[in-house]
Amino acid sequence: MAEVAESDSTQSAKTKKQAVKIREMTIDDLGDVFHLGEHLFEARKAPNTYRAWDEYEVADLFYSDTEYCLVAEHEGEIVGFALGTTINKNRSAWKYGYLLWLGVLPEYQRSGIAERLFYRFKSIMLHDGVRILVVDTEADNRPAIKFFQRQGFANPQEHVYLTMNLDQERQRMKKRDQGN
Repeated sequence: MAEVAESDSTQSAKTKKQAVKIREMTIDDLGDVFHLGEHLFEARKAPNTYRAWDEYEVADLFYSDTEYCLVAEHEGEIVGFALGTTINKNRSAWKYGYLLWLGVLPEYQRSGIAERLFYRFKSIMLHDGVRILVVDTEADNRPAIKFFQRQGFANPQEHVYLTMNLDQERQRMKKRDQGN
């Protein structure tokens, strides 16, 4: 019985994959992409990326680099997205591509949609003359690291992120200012 359920699941994933359309994001997709990202990049799951995910991030990328903003759509629903940009460095002839965000609804994961989004993103970057593609993820996000390594990325390096909560300092300043 488990074997039948597994093959049904595999068949369902294949059907979803085939029915999913990868296309350039439109202005009408902004809200759906933002809400999907809110769901995917929760603070408890990804504290560093969560801090950077907001409606301005999505809108800014869309308005500045529309051609690098892609969505995966299934039956009228946004089920995934890839958002990126390019970087030109001073005194360098090389153009860099940066995949900032890649996300797929959990029930659509492992059906090839992330690969299709990435492949389309990479194709656009190649067409635009990008020489190096960059991506980052949290050091303990093993599934993402493995995914990107399968796509051809190499040389993973860990980053250290430090945070400082200024609320206590702000409260001290406020008390001090009220005392004067």
